[in-house]
Amino acid sequence: MTATVFIDGEAGTTGLQIHARLADRKDVELLHLSDSERKDPQRRQAMLNRADLSILCLPDDAAREAVSMIEDPDARVIDASTAHRVAEDWVYGMAEYDAGQTARIADAKRVSNPGCYPVATIALVHPLVEAGLIPADWPLTINAVSGYSGGGKGLIAAFENAEADNHTDDNFQLYGLTLEHKHAPEIHKYTGLTRRPLFVPSVGRYHQGMIVQVPLQLWALPTQPTPSDLHAVLSDYYASRRFVTVASLADITEINRLEPEALNGTNELRLHVFGNEEHGQAVLVGLLDNLGKGASGMAVQNMNIMLGLPEDTGLV
Repeated sequence: MTATVFIDGEAGTTGLQIHARLADRKDVELLHLSDSERKDPQRRQAMLNRADLSILCLPDDAAREAVSMIEDPDARVIDASTAHRVAEDWVYGMAEYDAGQTARIADAKRVSNPGCYPVATIALVHPLVEAGLIPADWPLTINAVSGYSGGGKGLIAAFENAEADNHTDDNFQLYGLTLEHKHAPEIHKYTGLTRRPLFVPSVGRYHQGMIVQVPLQLWALPTQPTPSDLHAVLSDYYASRRFVTVASLADITEINRLEPEALNGTNELRLHVFGNEEHGQAVLVGLLDNLGKGASGMAVQNMNIMLGLPEDTGLV
């Protein structure tokens, strides 16, 4: 029997991307509300309780409200907002997190879709903390840049619409300078660090694509690992995963620059370990599409797992 799926917030940036990925699939049936019905609480509640699985593409408060509307004990939810990412009664929707996470997602009624910056940071750092190469109390710094689509319709308008009230001609902006970015709690929890890392995000004048960087002074780490040691841990950790790949050491020697749009349109997260053994330094780098593996692609991957479908169905 074909599963029914409702995208609550279908007109938003992530909702549109998820709809595009599911529209031509025959193994799920998309349920829709008309434009006039989308803001009708009763119609939304009916649809949230009718669907086998709902994907919430809403602001945080609206996502919490949507969950409160669900009365059917069998209704399942993927929340793409920040609202439930560190909630104890929700399963974190990163199948690659550890060996048991896919099974937890498959069994869950409530799954929180990871954020774009966190999924790359966690993928890079968590295995190294678990292996003891990065101490759990290490003072970690994360630098990252995203395309402006990561800021939703408001930021897209600021960069693309000259008539927008918040229009900007900037080519690059540093933001989150209060150091209270909404992704920080998620990064803190799932990296396994006991101390909150320093997270410095930025946005560039391009639509989508993301690079996340974690610099490491290897000489200062207690075990003084080499770049090859870091690479070996990451390569082994993700050896059997479909959507997280680790660039080989041979490939890394040929890379002189990384372009943030290189994986656009895919659900791939590509990890790199750039290092200088002589100076005892390394930079861990994650490359992804912030609207793919960082949002809609990950949501579809989680949906596939929850519905018992092949994890990579409809994804590249």
